[in-house]
Amino acid sequence: MSRSRSRRAITRSLVATVAASAAAVLAGSAAAAADDVYVPEEPTIQLSILDPICDGDVPYLRYEVDVTGTDNDTVTITWLNPDGDDVVEADLPLTGRVPWPGAVAGPDGQGIDWPGWRLEGDTWVEGDEFDWVRPSVDVLFQVNPETVATVDYPPSSPDCATNPPGETPPPDGSTPPPATPVTYTEENPSLAATGATVGMYAAIAAGLAALGAVVVLLARRTRRG
Repeated sequence: MSRSRSRRAITRSLVATVAASAAAVLAGSAAAAADDVYVPEEPTIQLSILDPICDGDVPYLRYEVDVTGTDNDTVTITWLNPDGDDVVEADLPLTGRVPWPGAVAGPDGQGIDWPGWRLEGDTWVEGDEFDWVRPSVDVLFQVNPETVATVDYPPSSPDCATNPPGETPPPDGSTPPPATPVTYTEENPSLAATGATVGMYAAIAAGLAALGAVVVLLARRTRRG
């Protein structure tokens, strides 16, 4: 009886030792794999310049888009119409300027038509299909990722008119303060698996198989004794 108990004690001790060794090996494999996992950079977008300007009596939006984590080098600018079709300008450089929708420049580059106005005969009349771009409008910048900002129609000055000659801006109520562009981050919840990750799972499987074989062998020897 004493001899049988001794063998059982030895068996339990061996099983515990093997289990502890397997746990240590698996823990080391998991830690090494975690260190080698590649986490891709999350794409970001930010508008470093967003400036409504007037040049040659033409209203423009001057912009500069800063992006990280993407190879895309062009931007799609969409003027968001709350009640109709948007105005989309695709494949633009990340830095530049675009005319306000409804603004038209003549052959000499000087403005000859302005959003919010239409020419009837020789008279400028308030109201046209581009009323919605003033006094302010939301503009979407898409590079993948994307961001939206609210911009104000540029005012006239003594040197540059953003309305027909001699005309005042159409009544549009109070002009809202310019909004600060929002930085948007394109999140990528998935992690790229590497060879180290696959190796970790293989080590776990091998360790469990070895532990099971040792337990079965020791149990058989105990029964024979």
